[in-house]
Amino acid sequence: MAEIILVHGIGQQRTSADKLESAWLPTLAGGLRNIGDADLADRLWRGSSQPGGIDSRMAFYGHLFLSPGQQGDDPGEFTAEEAVMAEALAQEWLHRSAIRSSRDKDRILAQRELAYVNRLMGEEQGVGSVARSAVGSLARIPWFATVGMALAERTIRRDLAQVSRYFTDEAVRTAAQKQVMHLVDERTKVVIGHSLGSVVAYEVAHSLGQALPLLITLGSPLGLQSIVYQRLRPQPPGYPPAVQHWVNVADRDDLVAAEPDLIPFFGSALPAGATFDGAFTADNSSDPHNAEFYLGKRRVAEAVRSALRSG
Repeated sequence: MAEIILVHGIGQQRTSADKLESAWLPTLAGGLRNIGDADLADRLWRGSSQPGGIDSRMAFYGHLFLSPGQQGDDPGEFTAEEAVMAEALAQEWLHRSAIRSSRDKDRILAQRELAYVNRLMGEEQGVGSVARSAVGSLARIPWFATVGMALAERTIRRDLAQVSRYFTDEAVRTAAQKQVMHLVDERTKVVIGHSLGSVVAYEVAHSLGQALPLLITLGSPLGLQSIVYQRLRPQPPGYPPAVQHWVNVADRDDLVAAEPDLIPFFGSALPAGATFDGAFTADNSSDPHNAEFYLGKRRVAEAVRSALRSG
């Protein structure tokens, strides 16, 4: 099992636990080295298989979004329930682009696209029609369109499907959480979740029968009130009782991290002795949602060091 459990986000269906570990762990170790703890850095990465090494594992669930017989990683047709959620999520991302994009040009473009989609809501009929319109609009926003337009639209549709299916397909939700749970044992001290993985990690933390010294959420959509927050389990959402310290890190330009400050959502009724750093923000420069950029942050390294060195 593992002392540190990592939980990836959306868009990882074509990779593997081993490949993601080989990307995440050197970055996390580098953060520890940068704050002066070369010993922990070496035990985490270079000496992880040696006596005294820190066992860290990626809880991989990306394969759950691959459909047998489906060409490539296209998500296929949405069910009616998935289409409703995908529509709402696409519009929410577009709305946040319109109010939070740091570049004036991008913000104005998003405002225009949002107005266009809102007009279509009163004109188009049929399940998913507005979702397709919102996807097309998102593909025109530079924050989302990091590749060619056609590929960007396909990627956004796939990402919408993965978030929607986690919340609407009970088999997917249960299987994703099992990938985390089977790595948990009495040695587990840290769980780190990025993007949708932060939702998986949060829900797993609520079901733990043992104390968890540290939960870290990176670029998390947990504060997306109308879409994610209201679908979390248990309801009403609250601070996970097993977690002793929760650190949330978000870039203000990370549009997936709907609300960089999670304290208004989860900061009340903390368990005795628990601490919640829910408003910590970071600067990931040109790639705000990048998991590795988050993992290398000083605040992440300090929290991990504290959890691993305590007890």
